[in-house]
Amino acid sequence: MPPENGKGPVKLSLPLQYQQDLFSELRSEDELVLLARGLGLLRVVINLLHSYDAAGNNLVVIVGADDRENGWIGEALAEHAAVSRSSMARGLHQVNTDLMSVATREKMYSQGGIFSITSRILVVDLLSKLLNPETITGLVVLHSERIIATSIEAFIVRIYRQLNKVGFLKAFSDNPEPFTTGFAPLSAMMRNLFLRKPSLWPRFHVTVAESLEGRKKAEVIELEVPMTDPMKEIQNAILECVEVSIGELKKAGTGLELDDWDLDSALHKSFDVIIRRQLDPIWHRVSYRTRQIVNDLTVLRGILHALLTYDAVSFNKYLDTILAAHQPPPGSNRVNQSPWLFLDAANTLFATAKRRVYTGKANEVSEASEDLPDSLRPVLEEQPKWTLLAEILDEIERDTYFNPIIRDDSNGTILIMCSDQGICRQLREYLQHLYVRPPRTDDGEESEDEESELKPSAIFMMRRKLRNYLKWKKDFARVSASLFEENQKVLNGFTDQRGISGNRGKGPPNKRRRVRGGSSAAGGGRPVDGSLQATADKESQVASLLAEIQPTEADSLQKEEIAVDSLDNMEDYFELYEMQDLVVVHPYDGDMDEHVLEEVRPRYVIMYEPDAAFIRRIEVYRSSHDDRNVRVYFMYYGGSVEEQRYLSAVRKEKDAFTRLIKEKGQMAVTLTLDGKGPDDPQEQFLRTVNTRIAGGGRLAATAEPPRVVVDVREFRSSLPSLLHGRSMVVVPCMLTVGDYVLSPQICIERKSVRDLISSFKNGRLFNQAETMLQHYKYPMLLIEFDQNKSFTLDPFADHTSGVTASSNPSDLQSKLVLLTLAFPRLKVIWSSSPYQTAEIFEELKKQQEEPDPIQAVQVGLGAGEDPAEQSFNQTPHDMLRCVPGVTAKNMARLTLELGDLVDVSNLTEAELDGFIGREAGRQVHRFFNRSILDE
Repeated sequence: MPPENGKGPVKLSLPLQYQQDLFSELRSEDELVLLARGLGLLRVVINLLHSYDAAGNNLVVIVGADDRENGWIGEALAEHAAVSRSSMARGLHQVNTDLMSVATREKMYSQGGIFSITSRILVVDLLSKLLNPETITGLVVLHSERIIATSIEAFIVRIYRQLNKVGFLKAFSDNPEPFTTGFAPLSAMMRNLFLRKPSLWPRFHVTVAESLEGRKKAEVIELEVPMTDPMKEIQNAILECVEVSIGELKKAGTGLELDDWDLDSALHKSFDVIIRRQLDPIWHRVSYRTRQIVNDLTVLRGILHALLTYDAVSFNKYLDTILAAHQPPPGSNRVNQSPWLFLDAANTLFATAKRRVYTGKANEVSEASEDLPDSLRPVLEEQPKWTLLAEILDEIERDTYFNPIIRDDSNGTILIMCSDQGICRQLREYLQHLYVRPPRTDDGEESEDEESELKPSAIFMMRRKLRNYLKWKKDFARVSASLFEENQKVLNGFTDQRGISGNRGKGPPNKRRRVRGGSSAAGGGRPVDGSLQATADKESQVASLLAEIQPTEADSLQKEEIAVDSLDNMEDYFELYEMQDLVVVHPYDGDMDEHVLEEVRPRYVIMYEPDAAFIRRIEVYRSSHDDRNVRVYFMYYGGSVEEQRYLSAVRKEKDAFTRLIKEKGQMAVTLTLDGKGPDDPQEQFLRTVNTRIAGGGRLAATAEPPRVVVDVREFRSSLPSLLHGRSMVVVPCMLTVGDYVLSPQICIERKSVRDLISSFKNGRLFNQAETMLQHYKYPMLLIEFDQNKSFTLDPFADHTSGVTASSNPSDLQSKLVLLTLAFPRLKVIWSSSPYQTAEIFEELKKQQEEPDPIQAVQVGLGAGEDPAEQSFNQTPHDMLRCVPGVTAKNMARLTLELGDLVDVSNLTEAELDGFIGREAGRQVHRFFNRSILDE
């Protein structure tokens, strides 16, 4: 399809009909595109960008792309330019770091092209007119589901639309679920994006279905793998714990809608996040037990996932760490253990998990049963999918043996897809040791089964894992003792204020008796308090088990897991494999999977775990290439959470698209989409006039809207966007003193609660308050809370325990009192949300002069210092600021003289003395040279 102003045809790679129709829509009008996962959203975006790139004289900005997407887009644009032989194409330019100077960015923008710019840099460049919005040809917004009214991306779109009415604006998303939550979510999203038309492309769209089903489809073999009996027992036990935890949450009386909280919704991967988000506004009123249950749901879901992905030894090791983290210190009478650990199902979970690894526990050997040996026997249960994977590979090998000539364009490669890198490593290790066997010890009954030598097995790998596990467990006993001591300190400092042991001056409550009487799970091998304890094995048992799985000659012949090779004489020892000999194990990686399929061109695909998006990518890949046959093996555990999660994800996406189609048919069209309010001069006058004339004030009517100078580091928050939305001019500058300058006399330092706590810990806040007092008449500290969370500080929110703030000198409230005593002129402003902060700023600016940005930048700088030199890389700059002994004055010297955190950490105490003084140098040196294992 030729570009609008190009000289020759532009070659596109859109082989399917729905892709071509979508491209034509996008070229003709602005719209929000919602495409089902796996249908190739990035391919459509790349072809759209190439059509503008090949035309030349265009400046197109991409918003919201991550680093991997930038890499793929850049590579694909270069490939398209070579195929189309477009002399005007410039490719992709990335602007993703603060180290790129202002002059460099200005020069790049003036030359035009396709730019992918991080949101924080882009919004600063737009506001400072380094990148004039009127010169932008168009804006392409990726991951538009993340854009909310207060996001920095919505701020960018608003600035662009206010100053550029003719440029195009196109938004893309392949995640429809966020567009269906709340009241009229689609129309709200369209308002945030300043768009009028949504374009919906689900999998059941007529054109999509015809494109993927009309041609020869991929051969799919569905394989349902039955779980072993111990796996079923563990899954049922975990689900029982989840069900009981949800029931406890419902009984907690939080006052929220809990009808949707059931076992089915708990299988969804974001269930615990949704619960925490609903409880956030009342988090300060939620009891300690409820908070513990919310945390337990996350832990239980992690165990459920680990059951189906980890091997038996790693799963048991994972449970050991969970039990150690949730246990109170030995000898403690505290009952702060998680409630689910008191259930019989938890006992079944831990006992069955250990039984999958070895049998013969210490508490099973009694005097009455003398026939049981005082030793442990390895069981080492294998994952059922491993055996099936070996059978599939054997079937593929037979297939290639009888049909050696590939009659299509595929490479003959075997591609195994799984969920993450951990499973990739597990499968690689399994395939390496598939036919390795430890030497036989008995010539009796084992020798009769000669065929077992030829069968694939993971016994060698599992024996090695068990050896490592037993060594780890011996060391872990020592580590867990120190963990208990650390937990004791935290409990004394934090949990006591929650009322768990708040009866100061009284004897400790006899919690043991109360729990023994009230716990239905007491007994059955548990201690008297009913809690679950780790079952320790006898040293003689562990020694016998280790003797049975000692390394053999076969172990020494295997390759090391991690090897360092200098690659000398590479031509003599290394060669490229033929593609048909390769087995590629790769994790699911979103849109990058399409890249993998195009590069590898596999003949066989084994989906070790189900993934709906990858199935569609296979459909698109097969439909796009008539000459590439694909056979897909689709594996899943029957009757498992894995199967339910997959079916639930497909159903949720279909329901989301159905709701969006219905809302689109009833949605009202918003006509004022220019990002600006009324343009009537009288309206502008009324908006800028100051009507507060009481007390001798004067009527002030200005032709310019109010102005606020904002530090560029503050654009991570939503406040600058809200100030801009209230018709204020936001001037981004690199400020040394304060975060916001409202007038020549008013300077504000904004702190979130998390930042406030860290600033008190490292003393940074006292230095900031001191510098503000030196240069401004009205210095202010703004403490801003999250709008979705409770408007209170947790350490002194609960007064149920009767512990006053004065009894804990490290309390945040005490530190705030000390701060106001040290700086009486410092005003403290409390704000419940960024919205209220914007209102407060508007009130503070009334009857005040406008700030001078140049003067605000120069405040706090030394004589002859250049403000540009203050533009450091922000992340290491923040890390250095947190080091004890580093102040605002000596930090500038450290940064300019050394320039690297590694150099600072390697300095001796004497060298630091020369830079920042003796006392500060001693603190910095002690910080970097202190062992993390010390007290």
